[in-house]
Amino acid sequence: MSGMPPDHHSYARAALAAYDRAPDTPVRLLSLSENATYLVEDGDPMVLRVHRPGYHGLAAIRSELAWMTALRQDTDVVTPALIPAADGSDVVAAVVGDRTLAVDAMTFVDGCTAEERPDAVGYDELGQLTAQMHDHAERWSPPAFFTRFRWDLDATLGPAARWGNWRAAFGPGDDAAVEVERAAGRVAATLTEFGQTPDRFGLIHADLRMANLMVAATGPSGLTVIDFDDSGWSWYLADLGAVVSFIEDTPDAQRMISDWLHGYREVRAIPPAHLAMIPTFVMWRRLMLTAWVASHADSDAALTFGTGFATGTAALARRYLSDRGWMRYE
Repeated sequence: MSGMPPDHHSYARAALAAYDRAPDTPVRLLSLSENATYLVEDGDPMVLRVHRPGYHGLAAIRSELAWMTALRQDTDVVTPALIPAADGSDVVAAVVGDRTLAVDAMTFVDGCTAEERPDAVGYDELGQLTAQMHDHAERWSPPAFFTRFRWDLDATLGPAARWGNWRAAFGPGDDAAVEVERAAGRVAATLTEFGQTPDRFGLIHADLRMANLMVAATGPSGLTVIDFDDSGWSWYLADLGAVVSFIEDTPDAQRMISDWLHGYREVRAIPPAHLAMIPTFVMWRRLMLTAWVASHADSDAALTFGTGFATGTAALARRYLSDRGWMRYE
C-alpha cells in the first residue's frame, strides 16, 4: 500500500538539476516509509524527499513546509530549513518517463535520532517541545492555501482508513481479533464522546517521537524536529500516543509517558478530563500502527516488527479493556 515506485532513486536524481546540482552527484537513501528520503552527498549536503504518489497534493506539501518554517521562525522549536529550488519553488516536479513525483529539499541535520542516543535527551524534553508546538498551532494563522489531513475516527478506524484496516493483520477466524474489535469499539465511542472542541483538537505533528527528533553530532547540544509528513488536524493528545509508537505494550511505556507529561505541563496545562483519555489515545495509536504495519510490508518499520506486532496489539487490547489502572495519571 505504500505506493512508492521501485525506481524512487530515479526521481531523486531527476530533481538534482532543479537545485543546480550536477546530474552525477551521489545520492544515498536514508529512509523508506511513506516517502523516500535521500541525502545528496556533495560539498553542500541536503536532504531530498521524494513524495509517494497520491498521498499529498501540492498544496498539502506546501502547507506542511509552511508550518515547519513558521515554527522555526516564531518559536524555539528547531526544524530543518526549507531549501528552495533555483527558480524559488518550494516543491519541484521530478519527471521520469511518463510519471511525475513531487520532491522537496531541506537542510541536512548532521547527527542521529534521539532513539539512537537515549542518553542525549529525555522524554520530558520531548514533552516540552510538543507543548510549544501545540501553543504555536493555536495562535498561528496559516496561509490561505493551507490544507492538511484530518486524523479523526473515519480516517483512522473507518472502512477506508488512511493507513489501512487493522483487521488485515489478523488471519481468518483469529480469536484475538475479537478482543481487538471490542477495544476498537470502545476507543471509537470514547473519542466520539470526548469531541473535537478547539481546546483538544488542532494542528499537530502526528508522529512526534524519539525517532523524529535529531540530536546534533557536534557543537552545542541541540534538538531538531523532523518528518512533518503526517502533520494535520487531530486531537492534541494524539501526539502523546505517538511517543510510545510500536512499544505501547512494553514496561517502559508508562514511564516514558510520565516523563513526557512532566515536561509538557511545564509549558502547557492538561485538564484532568484529558489525562483520563490517555489509555484511549495509546490504544488508538496502536490500532493505527497495526493497520500501517499490515499495509506497508516494504517499509523499514514494518520489516522490523513483522508478524508479531498483531499479537502484541491483542494483548494490549485485553489490558485496555480490563485494567483500569493502566496508563492512569494525575
